[in-house]
Amino acid sequence: MPLPKAELHLHIEGTLEPELAFELAARNGVSLPYADTDELRRAYRFEDLQSFLNLYYELMAVLRTERDFEDLANAYLARAAAQGVRHAEIFFDLQAHLARGVDMGTVVEGLWRALGRSEENHGVSTQLILCFLRDESAESAMETLLGAKPYLDRIVGVGLDSAEVGHPPVKFREVYEAAAALGLRRVAHAGEEGPPEYITEALDVLGVERVDHGLRCMEDPALVERLVRDRIPLTLCPLSNVRLRTVDTLADHPLPAMLDAGLLCTVNSDDPAYFGGYVGDTFDAVRHTLGLSEDRLRELARNSFVASFLEHDEERRQRYLAEVEAYEFPQP
Repeated sequence: MPLPKAELHLHIEGTLEPELAFELAARNGVSLPYADTDELRRAYRFEDLQSFLNLYYELMAVLRTERDFEDLANAYLARAAAQGVRHAEIFFDLQAHLARGVDMGTVVEGLWRALGRSEENHGVSTQLILCFLRDESAESAMETLLGAKPYLDRIVGVGLDSAEVGHPPVKFREVYEAAAALGLRRVAHAGEEGPPEYITEALDVLGVERVDHGLRCMEDPALVERLVRDRIPLTLCPLSNVRLRTVDTLADHPLPAMLDAGLLCTVNSDDPAYFGGYVGDTFDAVRHTLGLSEDRLRELARNSFVASFLEHDEERRQRYLAEVEAYEFPQP
């Protein structure tokens, strides 16, 4: 049995495996520019964040109906549960679907058909986080937020993703103020390809409670000190960082140094269909490549539940934390 964990940095569109992409393409009469799943997998080689995003958005074309979104979410939840995930806080990119002519209800209701039954079907509790595309306008983000009001009983928070460089957090100040007024939790991608200043800005201007990625904080000792002092969680994605060339190899990843510095780090899969592994695979990779001890792995799992948005159900959080403490690692 795998180590119990929460996943806090997961884009549901990034779980679209080639096999499901072709299945949905056939169902919806969509033509993909790849001969077969092997050719598509070979396209999953990226020079940087933008080269990944180009393919990521291209493949979204196969997602058309509520059933498609339900199938996508169920496929992820089944894999996640098999890798020890007990709680998942799932990002979705609503603007990207609206731009394709897929309406908001189709996306949210489709995802919720899977998420609403996730505990029963997969043993995984879930929450949904609406992400804004930072390379789109702040006006578009605000319009999306206001349009999502009828669905806020299904959405726990807002996030900020897509191409980071040149799109500082301050661009979305008013949107995040509106989200806070609606009682939504706030997270944002910052310090992946963008500079440490973006992390500071996300904290000071957007009021984020969690920083997605954030690995470039290590370039700013004062920022590290602040993140440690204020116990701001970081949702790191080591396999993603390697595949997108943010770090050269997994052996170069700053995760051990970040833990040694006292940062509240979590490990997540980001877009696992594209980056070579789900969250359990990621735990295995950092354990073997970075030589993390059982105590460190337990710390990462513990952090994932501490950093989760489970304040409405502290009993559940404590139950998950107890599972982490009771876990016995298999001996070689």
